[in-house]
Amino acid sequence: MIYITKKEFLNKLIIPDNTIMEANSIIVENGIIIGGHSNIFYGLISDFVIIGEKVKVNGNITTKSDAKIDMWSEIDGDVEIKENAYFGDFVTIKGRLKVSGNLDIGDDVRINEGFEAKGNITIRNPIPMMVFLFLYINEMLRLGKDEEVEKALEDLIEDEEEEEIEKNYKSMEIQDAIFENKIMIIPYESKISNDLISVPDHAIIGNDCRLIGNIRAKSFDMESNNILYGSIKTKQNLTIGMKNSIHGNIESKKEIYIGEKSHILGNINAQFVTIHETARVDGKIHATKGTVFERISVVK
Repeated sequence: MIYITKKEFLNKLIIPDNTIMEANSIIVENGIIIGGHSNIFYGLISDFVIIGEKVKVNGNITTKSDAKIDMWSEIDGDVEIKENAYFGDFVTIKGRLKVSGNLDIGDDVRINEGFEAKGNITIRNPIPMMVFLFLYINEMLRLGKDEEVEKALEDLIEDEEEEEIEKNYKSMEIQDAIFENKIMIIPYESKISNDLISVPDHAIIGNDCRLIGNIRAKSFDMESNNILYGSIKTKQNLTIGMKNSIHGNIESKKEIYIGEKSHILGNINAQFVTIHETARVDGKIHATKGTVFERISVVK
């Protein structure tokens, strides 16, 4: 497994193990966190969702537990929440909303097709703790204030009492899941559609995923047993682990590594390419600084 530090997790696209992209939905076993100003051309099916400011989701949202959606976000479909829902100001839901638990909404929330809430309904201006933390840390990282981010996370972990942690989504469990790449993280200003997965920084793909779209990222790591129906293009290094199937070209301005028994159905283009002897490439390999074929495993 590829691990990331506390300072990194809001900058990276993380697609956890067993994620599936279907024609209309992204299906994730655990939770999904989406950074602000992102555009997701899919519906979402997951344990929980946390959505930042000015995000557009072009499909339905279904969760097994809570949903927290920050201000000015728009959901172009139905929303079904099995537990509690928290919406910031000016959120728009173009379909119908169904909440099995409590509904907590801010000012001028619009629900076009009506709603049903079995628990209490509170109309106010909530700023959910995890959404606020997500947006704050993301902005600090963009400004290069890594030390402040580290301190904020340490203070959160040290100061939260056990009762408050359980109340706020069992946040310690969520943090553990984030740092072990068990939650899908979509960073600020990302775009995910059925033909493009575009993120501003690094992208990490776990194991046993089935994905659709041409990936554009600063750098890229893929673990094992994945299928990608699309190409990959990076500015920095690109690593493909074992037993992956890439239905497209892969290109890097630096180095590419291809692990055991992986299958690249298109071309490979980079400065330097390292490829395991058991890997298969249907297209051409173009490496300006050379190609090395290896017999030992480097990526586990």
